[in-house]
Amino acid sequence: MHIHILGIAGTFMGSLALLAKQMGHQVTGMDQGVYPPMSTQLNEQNIGYTQNYKVKDLPKADLFIIGNALSRGNACVEEILTQQYPYTSGAQWLSENILHDKWVLGVSGTHGKTTTASMLTWILEFAGYHPSFLIGGVAQNFGVSSRLTDANFFVIEADEYDTAFFDKRSKFVHYHPRTLVINNLEFDHADIFNSLEDIQKQFHHLIRTIPSNGLVIYPQNNTNIKALLKQGIWSEKQVLPTQTLTNTKTGTKFNVEDGQVSWHLLGEHNMENGLCAIYSAHHVGVPIDVACEALSNFKGVKRRLEVKHQTESITLYDDFAHHPSAIKTTIKGLRAKVADEPIIAILELRSNTMQSGVHQQTLVDALKNTNQALILRPKHCDWDIDALFKNNHSTYLFDSVDGIVNHLSSINHGHFVVMSNGGFDDIFNKMIPNL
Repeated sequence: MHIHILGIAGTFMGSLALLAKQMGHQVTGMDQGVYPPMSTQLNEQNIGYTQNYKVKDLPKADLFIIGNALSRGNACVEEILTQQYPYTSGAQWLSENILHDKWVLGVSGTHGKTTTASMLTWILEFAGYHPSFLIGGVAQNFGVSSRLTDANFFVIEADEYDTAFFDKRSKFVHYHPRTLVINNLEFDHADIFNSLEDIQKQFHHLIRTIPSNGLVIYPQNNTNIKALLKQGIWSEKQVLPTQTLTNTKTGTKFNVEDGQVSWHLLGEHNMENGLCAIYSAHHVGVPIDVACEALSNFKGVKRRLEVKHQTESITLYDDFAHHPSAIKTTIKGLRAKVADEPIIAILELRSNTMQSGVHQQTLVDALKNTNQALILRPKHCDWDIDALFKNNHSTYLFDSVDGIVNHLSSINHGHFVVMSNGGFDDIFNKMIPNL
């Protein structure tokens, strides 16, 4: 079968493309903007794609899978509807063709999904389970964001974003997990949700699909998750235990029952991610000490505080953080590691939620642990970002990446953390020659 994917460079759809190819399908696609790491992955897998959405580039495919970034008015979408070509969503195709007979381990939450799903996948691999997976990023222990195996277990990043222009349910309701992680729960995706309650409603739809012999794993003392579970839960529950995180020369360590995790990752948020992964793996039979040993060999995920370049005096990181809570926890973890060494955060406020201004004050709070914050002024902003940082003498606003790069050239010592969930105008290739 020839499958053509619209939106193929998205983390979910690009991963889906790999799975479809592994099943033996001919896979092609198109997208508006294609950048690493997904472009690299598609090229390595010899999956062809075209840039932009032009009707002349639509092939005579047997099925069109349409990503949730596309809507009515898109020329290719209109052509597919007019010609009555067969089409579906990525989540529905995945559910019907792959997940329907698997033990699905879903990792959900506002942030930390990719990292936790990567940890869980690695634990299962280390323990000999050889799982299939689809993750919204490239796990460095595997080098790809998805794969299909003959094993019964499938790890998936369970995203609450809507499925498609023709299916406004969250993608994760298609997955029917038996093991579910809820890392955290905050307001996000302001372009499709009006309130936290709207998001909780979708999460409760997900909980309704979990069988009675399933398991929901979540952290302690999370008010929003507690309110969600009060609406009803019909499966087993696992609350994460309280643990103490200790800094080491190479990272951090923490104990879990009869095991210990000692790794290069930083911050309590990563410890919590690790605990979720450990207890998810334990649900399918992996001993706790084996899971801990696996995480001690975990390499991480691309674009999660990934070191991109290092000199004697400067370390440059790439981080996917796009929500104030994720920004705050990342900076907090790095601060615990580097003590009083300078931290310079470089932000692209790219998500619809950040551009809406709903997290204005929490963004200010998230940057408190930095020495400087350099922010690319959004082209489309529903609030006065200049007024917000008017009296903040450690935060600078720029109209171009070139302006940021010029500013950084005068700083000769510290930790530069680039934070974006997009391409950020090729900022690394502009920065690295000047370091």
